[in-house]
Amino acid sequence: QVQLVESGGGLVQPGGSLRLSCIASGVIFSSHAMGWYRQPPGKQRELVATITTGENTHYADFVKGRFTISRDRTKNTMYLQMNSLKPGDTAVYYCNARKLATAYTYWGQGTQVTVSS
Repeated sequence: QVQLVESGGGLVQPGGSLRLSCIASGVIFSSHAMGWYRQPPGKQRELVATITTGENTHYADFVKGRFTISRDRTKNTMYLQMNSLKPGDTAVYYCNARKLATAYTYWGQGTQVTVSS
């Protein structure tokens, strides 16, 4: 029923920007908290940003001021606007959704972001 599909990744130079999208099929934003996670090469998956059903946002310190999480209810899509990208931002970025009633967590397949000259 629930399917998350990320897109928008690619190769970008340091200082550049990318906008990631997550089409959240079967997800009702009023019943699901959502967020973005990433897994850099050789490291564990880490939290990037979250957005609650009340539209409150949370950002990891290493992206605060550079990234913006948002979602469009009419398109059933969540976004991550990434500006001032650094080589350390290189990672596979994953869309996440958590159903509040059951605490069940869903993951997308991920999209690769590479920041390099």
